[in-house]
Formats: sequence, structure tokens, C-alpha cells
Amino acid sequence: MILGRMRGAGIARAVMQGPRPVVLSGPSGAGKSTLLKKLLKDYENVFGFSVSHTTRQPRPGEVNGKDYHFVTREEMQKEIDAGEFIEHAEFSGNMYGTSKGAVQAVQAQNQICVLDIDIQGVKNIKKTELNPIYISVQPPSIEILEKRLRDRKTETEESLQKRLTAARVDLELSKEPGLFDLVIINDDLEKAYSELKAVLLEDREVTTALQLLPPHAETRTSTANAEHRGAVAAPGSLEVSKARLDGAWSKLGEWKLFLPVAGGAAG
Repeated sequence: MILGRMRGAGIARAVMQGPRPVVLSGPSGAGKSTLLKKLLKDYENVFGFSVSHTTRQPRPGEVNGKDYHFVTREEMQKEIDAGEFIEHAEFSGNMYGTSKGAVQAVQAQNQICVLDIDIQGVKNIKKTELNPIYISVQPPSIEILEKRLRDRKTETEESLQKRLTAARVDLELSKEPGLFDLVIINDDLEKAYSELKAVLLEDREVTTALQLLPPHAETRTSTANAEHRGAVAAPGSLEVSKARLDGAWSKLGEWKLFLPVAGGAAG
């Protein structure tokens, strides 16, 4: 992995105008994209996806501007040199990165921005003032990860082996104390999804969203706080009442209807 130059602190300050972001990280095939799609589908008024840039070619079914911003190396390098990227890296000959504009586009909608970045991107963002919630999604084993990647049928043998090598490094680096707020072992999709929702609700307690509520919506807070207390498991436990958890998330979805919409996205 070749780390690119970044002007992180100044850029991060520029995108701190909205709610605290969420970083999802993990090796390719761990299932973070599947979890993210479920979250965005169920709570589309609450969360928004920061679309990364890449110089690699689109895979079948990928849509420019939705899955990635597909750009040339020259275009991306120009924006990096101009200080428009929060983080960027290179993998297998292709550049990947998160632009300031992509994060601001989500925050302009008063949504909580979710970033999907690799382990090196996590380490880069740790050097900035962005201060997101860090969540690592990991496979149960390298063997299961390899099977998932082969089942995709999108990789050559060479690219697959590169991804497995990168995954081993990723999993080893993720053991660093304090790097992540939560590590999810994705051996069961629904269980992993419940864990993801639980930590977001617990760590945030929707305070950022509540701070944006107009005065006439304040009567909803006591009910929501009660829902929250019933939704989140005791410390050290990931056994969550699905009905209570979904109830709390439903309340958050209702609150978002009252949030003012900011102006157009910057950048």
C-alpha cells in the first residue's frame, strides 16, 4: 500500500460542519458494503454515503457517482495536489481516496456521513480532526474470505491473491489498541447488522441529530431517550432486543423529518 500525501488537519476542519461521521473499514469481502447498503436502505433519511474516488475501471453493475467516482489518475492527482482529499492511498496500481466534497455533499443534507475506507485510510484520518466513529468489519477467517472473493467471480487469480495478502495485513494492523471503537466479526449478516446499529445508537445517542432539532420537536426527546436506554445492551454485551432497537431507530428517522436542509454541497 502506497500512502499519498495529504493535508488532513486543515481539510478535516473544513468538513466538521455536520454531524460526527462514521468510518467503516475492513478487507474486501468482509461484508462492509452489504452492511452499509442495509443501513442506507433502512435509514436513508439519517445516513448518507460518502462516495470515494478511484482510478480503477468499473466492475459490472457499478455506477459512476454511486459506487465510486471513477476518474483518471491525472484528474485525481490534480485534486490531491490542490488539497481536496481527506485521505488517499494506492492499491494494486489503482488510486483510492475520500474527497472533501464527497463528505460535504452528505453533510449538506444534514445526514450522518458514512465513509468506507481501508486500514491505511483509517490511520490517515486518525491524524486529522475529523473524529469519526471507527468500526472494523472482519471475516470469521481468511479461508471464508477467500471463498467469498472467489464466489464473486470478479477477480483474476493474481488480483485475488493480492487482496488476500492485503487482508492479512489489514487484519493484523486492526489489532492495534484503540484503533477501532468496535470490531464486528461478520459470520452472520443479521447479527452483524444488529451490532452495527447498536454501537451507532449507543455511541452517538443521537445527540448530534437532537442538537439540530427545532424547539417544537423537543417533546420527542424523552420518548426517544427511553427507547434508547431499552435498545442498547449492557456494556460488554452485544445481545440487543431487535424490536426495541428498531423502535429507537424509527424515532430517529421521524426526527430527521424536522431537520432543516442546508444549502447545496460544497466542492
